[in-house]
Amino acid sequence: RMARVSQGSQRRLAASVKGIFWGCVIFTCRTPECDWPKKSTEVKICPCSVLLHTSVSRKGLEEFFDNPKNWGKEVKSGDSWTVEQLRGKSSDDLHKLWYVLLKERNMLLTLEQESKRQSQKMPSPERLEKVIKSMERMDQVIQEREDALRLLQTGQEKEWYTYREWPIPWYLNARHKKKRFYYLPNVKPFIRLRYEKLLRMQYKEAAKQRREKRLQEKTLAAESES
Repeated sequence: RMARVSQGSQRRLAASVKGIFWGCVIFTCRTPECDWPKKSTEVKICPCSVLLHTSVSRKGLEEFFDNPKNWGKEVKSGDSWTVEQLRGKSSDDLHKLWYVLLKERNMLLTLEQESKRQSQKMPSPERLEKVIKSMERMDQVIQEREDALRLLQTGQEKEWYTYREWPIPWYLNARHKKKRFYYLPNVKPFIRLRYEKLLRMQYKEAAKQRREKRLQEKTLAAESES
């Protein structure tokens, strides 16, 4: 059994949504203050209306490719973001910049893959390196802020780690032992000799740098006296 709807209810329901204009839907409400125009061509917004904005819909895969004007050309790009520049930005700006870099990185990776498929050289490959460096430095800045906040709130310098209980010990886990490499007992003396050789080389290099520094200081002192 269907209920009958009066003509007044139909008019109120039809007046609840007035129209759609360029991706913007205008929802209105029926109040005595709203004086609707009699002609259908006239548009009047009620004071108690609510505007719902929707962005322009883009169809296709154009966002994953570079501008067609830059295809096959060398594109000039600026330097990557430094840590000092990123530290001066707020968290909201970093959040927005992260998605801009992520979108640029996806576009450049698509361009790189397409260049490999066509056996051609990727134009301006340094752009991808700059984007990757900027994202790594942004991760560093965000981690510094998280560490500072945790140190201020809890006094813990490093983040907490939850230990998990394994069903069997590591030395009985065959799958885990395959990932590890163990030296034989007869190889350990040679490993110690290798470490000793490496430490001697590092000591000689440090001594050489100290001698060069002292010689440079003496030369500068002699030039200043003369």
